[in-house]
Amino acid sequence: MIRLSVLLNRFLKWRVRNVDQRRFLYILSFITGMLSALAAVLLKNAIHYTEHVLTTWFKAGTAGYLYLAYPLVGMLLTVLFVRYILRDGIGHGVSRILYAISKSNSRIKPHNNWSSIIAGTFTIGFGGSVGAEAPIVLTGASIGSNIGRLMKMNYRNITLLVGCGAAGAVAGIFKAPIAGIVFTLEILMVDLTISSIVPLLISSVTAATVTYFLMGRDVLFSFALRETFSLGNIPWYIILGIGTALLSVYFTRATMYLEKLYDRVKNQYIRLITGGTVLGVFILLLPPLYGEGYNTISDLLNNNTSALFENSFFSGISNNTWFLLAFLLVLSLFKVIASSSTNGAGGVGGIFAPSLFIGGVSGFFMARLINTVGNITIPESSFTLAGMAGAMAGIMHAPLTAIFLIAEITGGYGLLVPLIITSTVSYITVMRFEKHSIYHKRLAHRGELITHHKDKAVLTRLDWTKEIETDLTTVSSGDTLGDLAKVISSSKRNIFPVVDEIGVLEGVVLLDNVRDIMFDQELYDDTYVSDLMVMPPSYIDKSEKVDSVMETFRKTGAWNLPVLDGGKYVGFLSKSRIFSTYRDLLMEVSED
Repeated sequence: MIRLSVLLNRFLKWRVRNVDQRRFLYILSFITGMLSALAAVLLKNAIHYTEHVLTTWFKAGTAGYLYLAYPLVGMLLTVLFVRYILRDGIGHGVSRILYAISKSNSRIKPHNNWSSIIAGTFTIGFGGSVGAEAPIVLTGASIGSNIGRLMKMNYRNITLLVGCGAAGAVAGIFKAPIAGIVFTLEILMVDLTISSIVPLLISSVTAATVTYFLMGRDVLFSFALRETFSLGNIPWYIILGIGTALLSVYFTRATMYLEKLYDRVKNQYIRLITGGTVLGVFILLLPPLYGEGYNTISDLLNNNTSALFENSFFSGISNNTWFLLAFLLVLSLFKVIASSSTNGAGGVGGIFAPSLFIGGVSGFFMARLINTVGNITIPESSFTLAGMAGAMAGIMHAPLTAIFLIAEITGGYGLLVPLIITSTVSYITVMRFEKHSIYHKRLAHRGELITHHKDKAVLTRLDWTKEIETDLTTVSSGDTLGDLAKVISSSKRNIFPVVDEIGVLEGVVLLDNVRDIMFDQELYDDTYVSDLMVMPPSYIDKSEKVDSVMETFRKTGAWNLPVLDGGKYVGFLSKSRIFSTYRDLLMEVSED
């Protein structure tokens, strides 16, 4: 029987002869979009039916107390699955994609094609207060990555297929193809070129079409605008943008802080019990925190506020306007604790849905507050949608994604101006406090973040430690000029590192500095290397990031610098060699 690898090689040879690269990339983007949509449909249905089975009988009365147990059970199943079956981390899906693009040549492990679907179902279906978008996006990106690797594509095309998978996932989840494309451009930093936009379009439209076919029109929630845009409400949308920006800063910083607190707990099961218990108590007191929260947003859009208090201790006073406002405010502030406890305890999910949740709740809160205390009436559903866009723009630093996503969810662009105002104001305000989005922050601290700045993007991928030159002959400070002359005669280099008996760098001898005396044999026995060596203008530690290395070259003006590891000499790094590698990488990520 012919092996699959042999068949694949035959196919690839046939493809090279008969199908040009661009057309083949279009075909792969179509396949990637279709598979990403199928993954999205599978995960959303798995979460929906799991949640349905667990919660449909709550109305009988005391079953609501199972809110205490469900999240803990779901996260326990997730932890066991990740630890003993996968044995690899899959949390923070979007950050993992960014890391793969910047540091792993866009290679994502094959198990991510399915593992996030299982883990996300366990976490979210049992009440984890996070979103399914990050697991689905990681799944779609993994599908694109592995298809590209299977088809022997180069880095640039694999990265494009990663973007196609992510775009297809977002388009499939929300039935929003434009938002899927813009998400890839804004968050994953895929270059916007003619050669990249067509595959992204194919993938997004394919995914949205597949989702339409399998799930109909109501993928998450649909809402038809009833109110028309009024110029008189513009100041309120500006205020909403500022408010959602401040809420975004709170959400981002609180998330990072709380996740660090959970990380300090080294015992995974203590972390699990702590996070699961905290989440269970919050959900028992505030049932809308259960799961992704899209049902809550739908209820607010349809002004069905009484539904927020189902299975709640507070259902008896749900008609009190001021209590409702207090309840909404608490939901906005405590969602971050529920979300961070889910991820911190070992759950798998993202902050996409929590962003929409706090934005929608805060937008409705503001509109209801103004309508209650003021002499004007503003559209509560419109402010709910605009709040969602404002929070997404602030937390994810993706104002265009927020604008087009909400516009496509509502089935039109009647709310486009308020969405632009709220998202833009939120984004501009947030940038004064947070330079990076929550997705990028973890990588930015480690210098591993790829950006739209092509020079920085290439440097991020450059592993400078592979360019260290170790063929320079070392000498000792106690060697004589005669000893040095023998070393020079057999060396092809013009730099000679001076190291002690344990390998610590003491200085360097430059051929130019000894050229005039190296043939004067009268000095051979009385002149020592310690008299001839000089200190290099600086040195590079092997643990430094590439941007720090380039900054050192810039400051010193040197073309060669010694590399140390814990103070011991390793080799020399040449700026010209770095530039040569940089040019090769630049050609790899640029247009074919």
